[in-house]
Amino acid sequence: MYLTPEKKQEFFAQYGKDEKDTGSAEGQIAMFSFRINHLTEHLKINKKDISTRRSLIKLVGKRRRLLDYLKEKDIARYRAIIEKLNLRK
Repeated sequence: MYLTPEKKQEFFAQYGKDEKDTGSAEGQIAMFSFRINHLTEHLKINKKDISTRRSLIKLVGKRRRLLDYLKEKDIARYRAIIEKLNLRK
């Protein structure tokens, strides 16, 4: 499994308030970005994997909604997470 519990704790410790704060928007966005990158690499190899493509599209939508929420609530946190993760927007 590419996403172990230890890896998840690293994301939440690095991007959230602490490793037990699994509900923070920043931690979830970081986790979604990691999964999106992993699925993108998988789809480069397996071009006809339609179910993975659908999962990727759903993850991108979830991340987009979380980013929109964060942008409305606190623009400084939004800009910080965008810069940390090197997202385009």
